[in-house]
Formats: sequence, structure tokens, C-alpha cells
Amino acid sequence: MMQEVSAGREQEAGSRKVMRYVFYKAARAWRALGAEEKRSGAAEFLAVLDRYSKVLDLRYYTLVGTRADADFMLWVTAQDLAPVQGLASELLATGLGRWLDVSYSFLAMTRRSKYIGSHKHPGQEGADGEPRTNAKYAFVYPLVKKREWYKLPFVERQRMMAEHFRIGHKYPAIKINTGYSFGLDDQEFVLAFEGDDPGEFLDLVEELRSSDASKYTERETPIFTCASVDPETMIRLLG
Repeated sequence: MMQEVSAGREQEAGSRKVMRYVFYKAARAWRALGAEEKRSGAAEFLAVLDRYSKVLDLRYYTLVGTRADADFMLWVTAQDLAPVQGLASELLATGLGRWLDVSYSFLAMTRRSKYIGSHKHPGQEGADGEPRTNAKYAFVYPLVKKREWYKLPFVERQRMMAEHFRIGHKYPAIKINTGYSFGLDDQEFVLAFEGDDPGEFLDLVEELRSSDASKYTERETPIFTCASVDPETMIRLLG
């Protein structure tokens, strides 16, 4: 029996993916540079993104107009950590990268939720780590549970998560991607919801506040509303 469990864990570990959500803020001085210097720095930055897009799953988002402390976000998905680190280093070495601060960074991995059990609802569980490519928005935030949550009997936690799932089913246009950060980063989870209507996500989150599981939440901020764009538009919107 122990061998079967171990084999299952090894198989799951082999299929896990690394996810990094990294938020950049451009220095005000970047906007004061001459047009040619900005064009050259942006071109270097975009060239690195293009090269790494051959080996990484990259998604591009702007936060101009939605957050004051971040201008854009890269959602990076990979089979292992090395190319994620390579991308980060090369971007910061570009002409644009020298004017960027990393305002937030969240590292996580994919894993099938232990609370799903026999629950089947394709596209809602986010166990595959594959973002929707056509969603207009991503709503991203870190999550930390109270320690009391982990002291509850598993059957009780599963009951509360089943309620969580039922609420989510009422909003089928919203897809959740759950990242697990235990031991990898400061938070325990990173949640990335995808959808086309911010109002629908607002209604979902408001209803989730009334669930039993919600009272065991320690922290779920900051929350980022990110608009999906192509990489050229992402940089152009820096101003």
C-alpha cells in the first residue's frame, strides 16, 4: 500500500508545473527618457520575452489603471524553475529592465487538490495549470489560511470546501487556477481567477465571503486586477 501511495506521489510530482506571477513597476524616470532610448530598451525586453516564449508558457497583463504599485504582470508557467530564473535575470539586464522594480512576486506549483475527491467539473479545478488563453482578465492574489484550519478533521475541511465548489459552480464563466506555495514562498496558495467580466468575479468573491471556509482565511491580499494584452501593448502602456 505504501509503495502505491509513493508511486502516486512520484507520478503527480512529475506532472507538476512551476508558476510565477511577477509584477513590475517602471520608474518615473523611464518616461522622461528620449524616444530612441526607450524604443531600444523596450525592443531588448521584448526580444527576451520572444525567445523565452519558445520554452515557457508566458501570459502578459497590464495593470495600468487598476493598481498604483504595479504596471504589468507576467504569468510564467514552466516544467522546472531554471528557465523561470533565467528569464527574470535576462529581463532585468535589458535597457528597459534597468528601470524596472519587481513590486510583487509569487511562486507556486500546480497540484491536484486533495479536497476534490470524486468531484468533477472541468475547467473549475485549475489542476492542470493551463490558463485560458482567451480570458480578458486575470484576478490574482496570495492566500494564507489560519493554522486552526489544518487542525480540523479532514472530513470537516472537505465538507467546507465542497460548499466552496458549489458556490463556484454558480459562476461557470470564471476559471480558477490554484497554485501551491508551501515552503516555496511566503504565502500558502496563489489563486488566479480568469474571466471576461470583472463584475461577475466581484459577485463570486462576495458570495464566497459567506462560506464556512472563509472564516479560516488569515490573509488574501493584495488582490490584482490584470487585463490581458499582447507584449507590445503591455510595454507601450508604460507611457
